[in-house]
Amino acid sequence: MPDSPADQSAIRSELTAKAAELRAQIEELTKPVEGGATIGFGKRIGEGTTQAIQQMADASTAQTLAGVLDQVERAMTKLDDGSYGRCDECGEPIGEARLEFRPWSVRCVEHAQP
Repeated sequence: MPDSPADQSAIRSELTAKAAELRAQIEELTKPVEGGATIGFGKRIGEGTTQAIQQMADASTAQTLAGVLDQVERAMTKLDDGSYGRCDECGEPIGEARLEFRPWSVRCVEHAQP
């Protein structure tokens, strides 16, 4: 848990940068297909099939990144309300090593597993 306003400021800066990075990645992955062309699966593997598979992979990646962005935004909210560093599930402190590695963690290791 951050002990001083300087610690909180550093964490907030890191979380803000991470949120901006995630938003940029999501925007890139979800931008419309160039030229408005429709792509789909055909009877043979070709460029359209490859593009369709890539779009599916990009959509899945964007969804995963959106989940991380939610956690980053939740961590910033927790900084504001003074609960940063405490697990959303059990209220116990999140380990310092976990927060150092992943400052947007909002659950302890025990409760991080789905």
